[in-house]
This record gives sequence, C-alpha cells and structure tokens, in this order.
Amino acid sequence: MRGARWLLLVAIAAIVGGVSLTYRAQKQALHDQSPPKPQALPPELNSAARQWNWTEHDTKGCKTAYIEADDFKQVKDSSRVDLKNVALKLYKPCGTTYNLVKSAGASFFASEHRLYSENDVEITLDIPTEGDPKPNLVSIRSSGVTFDSNGGRAETDRPSTFTFRYGDGQSTGASYDPTTRELHMKSNVEVHWRPIGPHARPMTIEAADLTYYEAKSEISMPLWGKLTRGETIVEGYGSMVHLDDGVVRQVTTTRAQGTDEYPNRKLQYAADTLSMAFDEDGEVQQITGQGNARLVATSAGSETTVTAPSVELGFEPVNNESLLTQVVTHGPGSVTAKPLPMPGRELAETHVLRSDNIEIKMRPGGREIETLATHTPGQIEFLPNLPAQHHRTLDGSDLAISYGPQNRIESFRAKNVKTATDPTVEERKRNRSQTTTASREMEARFEPGSSRMSSMQQSGDFTYREGDRRARAAKATLDESDNTMRLETGARIWDATGSTSADRIRMDQRTGNFTAEGSVKSSRLAEQSAKKSSGMLSGDEPLEAQADKMESTNRNRTLHYEGNVSLWQGANRLQARVVDVDRERQTLVADGGVISNLWEQPKERPGKKAGAPTLILVHAAHLVYTDKDRVAIYSGGVVLDRPGMQVKSRELRAFLADTEADSRLQKAFAEGTVEIVQRPPGRTRTGTGEHAEYYPDEQRVVLRGGQPQLVDSLKGDAHGTELTYFANDDRLLVNGSSDQPATSRIRRK
Repeated sequence: MRGARWLLLVAIAAIVGGVSLTYRAQKQALHDQSPPKPQALPPELNSAARQWNWTEHDTKGCKTAYIEADDFKQVKDSSRVDLKNVALKLYKPCGTTYNLVKSAGASFFASEHRLYSENDVEITLDIPTEGDPKPNLVSIRSSGVTFDSNGGRAETDRPSTFTFRYGDGQSTGASYDPTTRELHMKSNVEVHWRPIGPHARPMTIEAADLTYYEAKSEISMPLWGKLTRGETIVEGYGSMVHLDDGVVRQVTTTRAQGTDEYPNRKLQYAADTLSMAFDEDGEVQQITGQGNARLVATSAGSETTVTAPSVELGFEPVNNESLLTQVVTHGPGSVTAKPLPMPGRELAETHVLRSDNIEIKMRPGGREIETLATHTPGQIEFLPNLPAQHHRTLDGSDLAISYGPQNRIESFRAKNVKTATDPTVEERKRNRSQTTTASREMEARFEPGSSRMSSMQQSGDFTYREGDRRARAAKATLDESDNTMRLETGARIWDATGSTSADRIRMDQRTGNFTAEGSVKSSRLAEQSAKKSSGMLSGDEPLEAQADKMESTNRNRTLHYEGNVSLWQGANRLQARVVDVDRERQTLVADGGVISNLWEQPKERPGKKAGAPTLILVHAAHLVYTDKDRVAIYSGGVVLDRPGMQVKSRELRAFLADTEADSRLQKAFAEGTVEIVQRPPGRTRTGTGEHAEYYPDEQRVVLRGGQPQLVDSLKGDAHGTELTYFANDDRLLVNGSSDQPATSRIRRK
C-alpha cells in the first residue's frame, strides 16, 4: 500500500508538471502570436488613425461632403483633425456632380464644417459621380486654402492658378463659391481666354480684381481692368464682360480707353463709359462711348478725331479683323480731319465739323472716311495749314460731305448755309476783309487728290458781303481756280460807290472787278468834292446806266457798257452802243448811235429871272468827254437838235459851263460841212460853212470857212467870210474880205 501511495504521488507530480509545461508552452505560443501593443498617444491628441474617412449628409439624407485621408489625428480638447494626403468631395445638393479638393496636408474642423490646407491644393469642379468626367474641367491650384464643407466655398489670399474650359489664368488670392458658382480673383489677375470656334480669337484679361459669375456667364472687374484681343486693347474701371457659351459678347467699362492698331491704320477711343458688342466669333461689332467720348483714327495720310457726349462705332469682321464701318455721334460733337505730311503732296486744310448729330461712313478697309453727314444744324471749319490757304467757316443744316482717298474732300452739300472766309496774311496787306455768304442750298466740289475747293454753288436767296461790297442773286457759283463768283437770276451787286443789277454778274473777288450781262442797271454815286460842278461826270447826282452788258474795274472807277446803253446823271442823258467811263481820269467815251442830252440854262439878268432850261439833243457816231476841260467832242457825223434849230457837222465840240446847273452848255463849235437850219415861225433859215460856233447866252451863231452863207426863206441870202446872226432878235452880221467880199440878196415883200 505504501508503494502504491508513492506511485500515485509521482503520477500526480508528473501530471502537474506536464500541465505546467503545456501551459507555459501555450502561453509562449500565444505571446508569440499576439499583435504588438500600441504605442501610447501623445498627450496633445485624443485619437489617431490611418485610412480615415468622414461623411456628412443633409436633412434629406443626401451626401453633402466626404473626406478621406491616409492619416488622421485629432487634437485633444478640440474638434480639429489633422489629415495627410486628404481628398475632400463637396457634393451638390442631391446632385450628380461634386467638387474635388486634394492636398498633401489639411486640418479639418468638424464642428465648424471647415477644412484648411496650408500646403498646395488642387480643386477640380463639377466631377460627375458616375461615368467619365468631361474634358477641360475647371481646376484651381493654390495654397493656404480654407474650405466650407457645408457650402463648399473655398478661399485663399495666396497666388493661385486656374484652368477652365476656355483658358487659364492666375491671381493673388481667390475664392470660389459653388453654391453661387462665383470665382473671385482678388488681385494681380491675368486670364487667358481661349473660346471655342474656328474663327474665335483668344483674349487676355488683366485686372486688379475680378469675379467670374459662372451661372450668369459674366466677368466683373470693379477696379482697373484691361482686355487684349489681338490688336485691340481696352482698359478701364468697373468693367463687366458678358459671355455666351464662352464667347465674349459684350464689354462695358468706365473711365475707358482703347486702341485698335494695324500696320496701315490705328484707332484710339476713350469715354467715361464704354460698351463693346461682339459677334458669335468674338469680333467687335459695335463700340459705344458715353460721356466725353473721343475717337482718333489715324491712317497713312490723315488723322481724324471725333469728340461728342456719345459716340457709336460700327465694325464689320473681315479676315479676322474688325474694320470700322460707321461712326455716329449724339450731342454737341466735332469731327476733325487733319492731313498728315506725305512726300510729294501739298498739305491740305484741316476740316473741323461740329454738330449735335454726325454720321460717318468709312471707305472699305476702315481706314478712311467715305461720307460724313449731319442730321442737325452744324458748322464746318477749314483751318489753313499753308499761308495761301483761307480760314473758312460754313454754318448750315443737313451737311453731307463725300471724301476721296486719303480723307480728301471731294464734295459737300448743305442747306440754309452761311459762310465766312477770312483773308490770308497777304490779302490783309491789300486791305481785304472777311467775305460772308448765305443761301438756302449750297454744293461745293474739290480738285481731285488735293482737297482744294474748285467750285462752290449756292442757290436760293443768295447774299454776299465783303467790307462795304455786297451782292445777292437767286444763284451764285464760286470758281476757286480764278477766284471768281458768278451771280445768276436777279443778280445785284453794290458798295459805297453804287450798285449794279443784271440777269448775270461775274465778279473777280481778288480785285472787285465784275462783268454784268442782261438787263443791266447801274447806279454810281457822284464823286465827293467841295466844289460843286455840273459836268457829265462830276455832277452831284448819281450816274445811272442801263445796258445789255457792263464791266467794272478799278473798284468801280472804270466802267464799260455795251448794247443799248443809256447813261444819265441828273438831267443829262447819253445813249450809245458802247460807253466807257473812267472816273479816275474823269473821261467818258461813247461809240455807236450816240445820243447826248445837253441843256441850255439862261442866265439870270438884273430885274429878270432866268428862263427855263432848254434841252439840246446831239446825235453822233462817237463821243469823247473830258471832265478836266469840260469838253465833249462828238464825231462821225454829228446832228445837234435844239428847239427851232438843227446843226449838222462832221465834228462838234460842246463846252460845258462850270456852274451848278446840270451840264449847262456854254458854247458849241462845229467842224466840217456845217449846216445850221433854223425854223422860226413862218420861215426857214439855213446857214452853211466849214466851221460854226454857237453861244447859247446870246443865241449867237457864227459861220466861217468854206464860203459860209446864210439862206433865209423869207429875207433872202447872204455870203461872206464870216456870218454872225442872232436868233433872238433876228440880226445878221456879214463880214467879207478882199478875196471874198460880203454879198447879200434881200427879198422884198
């Protein structure tokens, strides 16, 4: 029994040892197989994890945000979670797209629904939740970005770059709100806009501040902004760009200025407010400037400047260029066409047109003006660029100007016109004064290729004035080549020396000489003299005339009349085919059918009043009168008719008395085959000779030469070397000589 007990104890010990060994072996195996014990968390963290994600839903159960990261750490006593290699998906409300934000490191504040990344960030917008994404998605790259996980708004103040469907850009500081789809570029903005389309042209946008409203397809630049599209540059403040499927369709800006520059032309424009409209290819169609609008168009030969409160520019796309086709102004504006110096070309005048409404149409190519018109009253001013050119102004309504190459005027028309032409420096030295005209209508033409006016026609109540010289007519034509003016229909010209009217008048504006034709009527004032006189040309009365034609030279001091001439001064009258009056030399010459009126003025005698003047008519082929010696010489077969007496001769000299009476005949001498016929009541008395003298005061007739004789039908005849008889008392004196004794034959009753 004792042996069995020992064996039992050994068996129990063996079993216990085996169990112990087995336990230790199993414990070691379990220890070897268990995971390592995690390290203790740093004291500043609540938790940490790897391959972390976070999801947020709205009240409808739709996913709004999803964040995943390779590494997750939560700061103790804070809602901040620091993430590495993070991706944030911001979903549109129950939508089919989301915006993706990726960064190497970020901090997420769950309670604030805010994610911040100090590192580089890439944002991609509108990624579809299913299927492949579209090409050219909008992406943004920056750093220091803050995200709102609720609304999806992202913002940074650091340099950012962008790529989008229509280009790329960069700025300093930016924000994007997916709810409103607004991209705000805070400063130093530069956008390269490349619209889609075979003819669309890229545009560069520079701005101090820019907001892109994706939903409205608008770009706003509240501060300074600049748009560059090929050769077109526009800059200003408070700019707004309107887009249509990525194509710029309208731009508005304030305090604006722009340029459009090509090798052969250049446009510069500016305004308080500028609006630009573009076609579907992004080509400029129209530019409208409001407030202090200004356009300067420069081509090879000219510079045209347009200013007005409002200016509209129309364009036409040609070969990827926007060519200027039309300019319209509203409000008090001006168009200045200034020629530019060119080799071998004379510099023309500068033209300045002013009106409340001006319309300009450009020639093909958009470099030069084709037509210019005003729809309200306006003024065109010609500014001389050379000493020989005149300064002119023209005021009127409905002005229409046609231009040729190099912006040279070819013609213009106007209504209700008033013109003023100033003399040149050389003309002022000759005492020329300003010339003015007026008419209901006017048309002017210019020499081709020179802009020098060749002719100007004015019609409808035309009037003219230069100093004291004036004119009027139904129609007037100015020929600039010889500086002459033609007046037609009801023409009249006058100055301080007198006036002339006719069917037509042609006047040399340089000299004042003129020619009048058709129903000419002329009136020349008498010369001013302290001594009164009564000669043919020096009486106190005006010298009046009628003729078919008249020529005036030497400032109306030399007059030539032709065709049915009738000339009179006071009671004196002269008729002839041709009459020439030289008032400077004080001479008068008449030819062809001369009929001259002379007057006998009886002298007053003591106790007896002078009788009434007696009219004497002288007919001749030719007349020469000199006022200096007051002698009128008639020739070519002369007939002098006085009541009761007629004198015929080859020549007659009439001496006018220097008295206040009208051309009082002092005496008359007849030469060559003289015949004097008197017809007192009941008788005829005829005297003949080679020389005769007549003295009106005594009614004395003297005959000499050629065997003078006197035949009296009642008393007989008498012969002698000199016969003198007195018409008043019927006396006859007969003188003879040794060679020719006096003889007489007396009839008895």
